[in-house]
Amino acid sequence: MAEPLARHDADASDTCPLPFRRVLLKLSGEGLMGVQGYGIDLDVVQRLAGEIRHVHETGVQLCVVIGGGNIFRGLSKAARGMDRTSADYMGMLATVMNALAVQNFLEKAGVPTRVQSAIPMASVCEPYIRRRAVRHMEKGRVVIFAAGTGNPFFTTDTAAALRAVEMNCDALLKATQVDGVYDADPKLVPDASRYETLTFGDVLRQDLRVMDTSAIALARDNGIPILVFSLQQPGALADVLRGAGRYTMIREET
Repeated sequence: MAEPLARHDADASDTCPLPFRRVLLKLSGEGLMGVQGYGIDLDVVQRLAGEIRHVHETGVQLCVVIGGGNIFRGLSKAARGMDRTSADYMGMLATVMNALAVQNFLEKAGVPTRVQSAIPMASVCEPYIRRRAVRHMEKGRVVIFAAGTGNPFFTTDTAAALRAVEMNCDALLKATQVDGVYDADPKLVPDASRYETLTFGDVLRQDLRVMDTSAIALARDNGIPILVFSLQQPGALADVLRGAGRYTMIREET
C-alpha cells in the first residue's frame, strides 16, 4: 500500500507525485444538491465531473460511492411510519439515480465510466461483480458503485468502506461540506478546531461521527486510511491526492 504524504501545503507544486494508485471517493447525496433543498443540481454535478476527470487524467484508478440523501434517506423524516427495510431500499434506489447522473456528466467530459449496482437492474447498469469492477479500473474506467451494499440497515459510508476493501484501494476519500474533521460543528461553533490527523481509535473513542462505526472498523481492520476533505473548494480532490490542501487523515496508530 502506498504511503500517503504527510504535508498539508496548499502551495505544493503541481509536479508533486501522486501517492495513491487506486482510491475510492465517497460523495454524499447532499453534496449534489448545491443550494437547492432537494434533488440534483446539474451545475454541481458537472463541476464534480470536472474534478474527477482531472484526477483520472493523472492515471489514478478511481471508483466512487454516492449517497442518496438528496432524494431519499431511510432514516429521514419522509420515511417516518414506513418499514425500515422498505425505506432503506428506497434510499438505495436513490443512489442509483445519482450514479446515473454523475456517469452522464463524466462521459460527456470524456471519462469512460461504468455503474455497478448491488441490486441488479440490467436495463440501466451492470450488476456488482468485483472482478469486473477491478478490470474496468485497470482499463482506465471510473466505476461508480450504486445501491449501497444491497442490504438494508447499512449506510453508504459502510458500502464505501466495503468497496474500498474489496477493490484493494490505497485510500478512501470522503468528500464533505467542510475541510476535515473538527472537534465541534464548525457551522455552529466558529472557533472549532480542525484535526490534521486522527487514529481510528480516536474517532471511535470521541464519537466524532465522521463516518459510522461499521465503516471506521472496516477501514481500520484492513489498513485503509480515510481522508476527509471539502469538495466545495475547486481542485480539492487533486490537492488531497498530492498531499496538499486542507484535509484530515484518519489512519492506524504508528
